[in-house]
Amino acid sequence: MGSDPEKLISKADKMTKLSFTRWSIDWKSATGLYEQAANGFRVAKSYEKAKEAFEKASKGQEMLSSPWDAAKHMESAATMAKELGNWKEVADFYRRASELYNECGRAQPASDALGKGARALEDGAPDEAVQLYTEACAILEEDGKEQMAFDLYRDAARVYLKLEKYEDAATILISLALAADKCNATHSQCKAYLSAIIVYLYAHDFKQAEKCYNDCCQVDVFMNSDQGRCAGKLLSAYADGDVEDIKRVAQSSTVSNLDHMIIKIARKLPTGDVSAFKNEVMKDNEEPLDEDDLT
Repeated sequence: MGSDPEKLISKADKMTKLSFTRWSIDWKSATGLYEQAANGFRVAKSYEKAKEAFEKASKGQEMLSSPWDAAKHMESAATMAKELGNWKEVADFYRRASELYNECGRAQPASDALGKGARALEDGAPDEAVQLYTEACAILEEDGKEQMAFDLYRDAARVYLKLEKYEDAATILISLALAADKCNATHSQCKAYLSAIIVYLYAHDFKQAEKCYNDCCQVDVFMNSDQGRCAGKLLSAYADGDVEDIKRVAQSSTVSNLDHMIIKIARKLPTGDVSAFKNEVMKDNEEPLDEDDLT
């Protein structure tokens, strides 16, 4: 018998069904045939058939109590689904692969599978991609591997910026800072805080930027860092409505050491009219003075 993948599949399918002549299922032989067929279809670029064969091979490995191999085949099925532009299946298959790696007690590959899924979905289904990045981070954090999640957080923030979801991007950067705090990566923590503040300013949300800055300043390492000082200067420049000063701080070496996606938006500051902020700040500063007069 040749290696015609169609024939391999039908032979394997017969092995996995009980009938009058077949009293037991031979998953071992069937799975081997499904794997051969899947690779045959993949080489022939029959992605739909390759995808189905990988799914069957994955199921076979599960029946043989080998979740690791089952996960690998699920990832291959996901790759085929991506070739077909079937984004929902891409997400489903990578999630399933992640669950199977988890069954092996392996957090890192479980997270990697979701990260691969997220990258595969960035263009086709960016909202789903961010979801997968976030799930991938959660798996690592539960396993006490925060350090490994930094890049995934950055990727999620990058996709949010591309979608112009600035609030979400800033929130993810704060999550990155908290993860960094847990593993004493103070430099990454301070960079993430400054990045979040820059995102709020880029979104022209001075109130949120200020609130974020005040929250971050509760953290001593940020207060005393280059990033903390840089954020302070940036907010003062906004409070003064000083466009030239904002540009100068945004070009500083502290900002130039942030991630590329943040440097890119910082270079465009200020967005919109900053004189409005100046009036707001003056209004805000007058109120506390009146209270002092009452004493």
